[in-house]
Amino acid sequence: VRVRLPFAEGNYAWLRDGRRARPNWNADLTCWELPKAWFNDLVNRSLRRWGRIYVIQPYREQEICAPACMNATGHECQCSCMGANHGQGDDGGWFSTDDAFAARWGERELACRLMTIQAK
Repeated sequence: VRVRLPFAEGNYAWLRDGRRARPNWNADLTCWELPKAWFNDLVNRSLRRWGRIYVIQPYREQEICAPACMNATGHECQCSCMGANHGQGDDGGWFSTDDAFAARWGERELACRLMTIQAK
Protein backbone atom coordinates (compact mmCIF):
# COMPACT_ATOMS: atom_id res chain seq x y z
CA VAL A 1 0.00 0.00 0.00
CA ARG A 2 1.42 3.38 -0.98
CA VAL A 3 0.38 6.42 1.03
CA ARG A 4 0.80 10.16 0.59
CA LEU A 5 -0.07 12.40 3.52
CA PRO A 6 0.05 16.13 4.21
CA PHE A 7 3.42 16.77 5.88
CA ALA A 8 3.40 16.53 9.66
CA GLU A 9 6.12 15.71 12.19
CA GLY A 10 4.24 12.71 13.58
CA ASN A 11 3.36 10.96 10.29
CA TYR A 12 5.71 8.01 10.85
CA ALA A 13 4.35 7.30 14.33
CA TRP A 14 0.75 7.83 13.17
CA LEU A 15 1.20 5.40 10.28
CA ARG A 16 2.94 2.81 12.44
CA ASP A 17 0.24 3.06 15.13
CA GLY A 18 2.21 0.95 17.61
CA ARG A 19 2.65 -2.00 15.25
CA ARG A 20 5.78 -4.13 15.08
CA ALA A 21 6.26 -3.61 11.32
CA ARG A 22 7.53 -0.21 10.20
CA PRO A 23 6.38 2.09 7.41
CA ASN A 24 9.01 2.53 4.70
CA TRP A 25 9.63 5.93 3.06
CA ASN A 26 10.10 5.50 -0.71
CA ALA A 27 12.14 8.58 -1.68
CA ASP A 28 11.89 7.82 -5.43
CA LEU A 29 8.08 7.84 -5.38
CA THR A 30 7.80 10.30 -2.45
CA CYS A 31 5.35 8.12 -0.55
CA TRP A 32 5.11 5.79 2.42
CA GLU A 33 4.85 2.05 1.79
CA LEU A 34 2.84 -0.07 4.22
CA PRO A 35 1.84 -3.74 4.41
CA LYS A 36 -1.37 -4.50 2.50
CA ALA A 37 -2.89 -5.91 5.70
CA TRP A 38 -2.95 -2.34 7.10
CA PHE A 39 -5.20 -0.99 4.32
CA ASN A 40 -8.64 -1.12 6.02
CA ASP A 41 -7.36 0.28 9.30
CA LEU A 42 -5.46 3.01 7.45
CA VAL A 43 -8.61 4.06 5.56
CA ASN A 44 -10.68 4.09 8.77
CA ARG A 45 -8.11 6.12 10.73
CA SER A 46 -7.55 8.50 7.80
CA LEU A 47 -11.28 9.18 7.50
CA ARG A 48 -11.46 9.92 11.23
CA ARG A 49 -8.38 12.19 11.03
CA TRP A 50 -9.16 14.17 7.85
CA GLY A 51 -12.86 13.53 7.21
CA ARG A 52 -12.28 12.73 3.53
CA ILE A 53 -9.61 10.92 1.55
CA TYR A 54 -8.83 9.73 -1.96
CA VAL A 55 -8.28 6.01 -2.54
CA ILE A 56 -6.66 4.94 -5.81
CA GLN A 57 -6.57 1.24 -6.60
CA PRO A 58 -6.85 -1.29 -9.45
CA TYR A 59 -10.11 -1.30 -11.38
CA ARG A 60 -11.76 -4.05 -13.42
CA GLU A 61 -14.36 -2.64 -15.78
CA GLN A 62 -15.80 -6.08 -16.58
CA GLU A 63 -16.21 -7.17 -12.94
CA ILE A 64 -19.89 -6.68 -12.14
CA CYS A 65 -20.87 -5.05 -8.86
CA ALA A 66 -22.69 -7.63 -6.73
CA PRO A 67 -24.05 -8.02 -3.18
CA ALA A 68 -20.59 -9.21 -2.08
CA CYS A 69 -19.34 -5.69 -2.85
CA MET A 70 -22.32 -3.86 -1.35
CA ASN A 71 -22.15 -5.92 1.86
CA ALA A 72 -18.35 -5.91 2.19
CA THR A 73 -16.80 -4.88 5.50
CA GLY A 74 -13.41 -3.78 4.12
CA HIS A 75 -12.57 -0.92 1.78
CA GLU A 76 -10.81 -2.73 -1.08
CA CYS A 77 -13.00 -2.71 -4.20
CA GLN A 78 -11.96 -3.58 -7.74
CA CYS A 79 -15.35 -4.01 -9.41
CA SER A 80 -17.11 -1.82 -11.96
CA CYS A 81 -18.81 0.43 -9.37
CA MET A 82 -15.33 1.83 -8.49
CA GLY A 83 -16.25 1.72 -4.82
CA ALA A 84 -19.44 3.79 -5.11
CA ASN A 85 -21.51 0.92 -3.66
CA HIS A 86 -18.77 -0.76 -1.65
CA GLY A 87 -19.71 -1.60 1.93
CA GLN A 88 -22.87 0.51 1.82
CA GLY A 89 -25.23 -2.37 2.69
CA ASP A 90 -28.82 -1.61 3.62
CA ASP A 91 -28.08 1.15 6.13
CA GLY A 92 -25.79 3.19 3.89
CA GLY A 93 -22.67 2.66 6.03
CA TRP A 94 -20.65 5.24 7.97
CA PHE A 95 -18.82 6.72 4.98
CA SER A 96 -19.87 7.76 1.52
CA THR A 97 -18.14 7.69 -1.84
CA ASP A 98 -18.71 11.20 -3.14
CA ASP A 99 -16.95 10.84 -6.47
CA ALA A 100 -15.40 7.99 -8.44
CA PHE A 101 -13.75 7.78 -11.83
CA ALA A 102 -11.52 5.39 -13.79
CA ALA A 103 -8.28 6.22 -15.56
CA ARG A 104 -5.58 4.40 -17.47
CA TRP A 105 -1.97 4.59 -16.31
CA GLY A 106 0.04 2.83 -18.99
CA GLU A 107 -1.32 -0.70 -19.17
CA ARG A 108 -3.14 -0.42 -15.84
CA GLU A 109 -6.69 0.70 -15.18
CA LEU A 110 -7.12 2.53 -11.89
CA ALA A 111 -10.16 3.75 -9.99
CA CYS A 112 -10.02 6.87 -7.88
CA ARG A 113 -12.69 7.51 -5.27
CA LEU A 114 -13.25 10.31 -2.83
CA MET A 115 -14.45 8.88 0.49
CA THR A 116 -16.10 11.12 3.07
CA ILE A 117 -17.07 10.33 6.65
CA GLN A 118 -20.82 10.69 7.24
CA ALA A 119 -22.24 12.51 10.23
CA LYS A 120 -24.70 10.30 12.09
